[in-house]
Amino acid sequence: IDYSGHSFDSYPNGLAAVFGPDAIPQAGLLQIVAFVGALELFVMKDVTGEGEFPGDFRNGALDFGW
Repeated sequence: IDYSGHSFDSYPNGLAAVFGPDAIPQAGLLQIVAFVGALELFVMKDVTGEGEFPGDFRNGALDFGW
């Protein structure tokens, strides 16, 4: 994942990836949480109120006749 030789196999699964001795660096974890938060607050919104089902974020832009 970085130039110092760490790959995806270098990090453990589950909670050990956050709290363990070989955990993801705190700055990287903060970037992931901030990115997901920005998506939730600013992008993934039903702006027009026309959502036909939960998760319908088309906002009238695309209509494939669902």
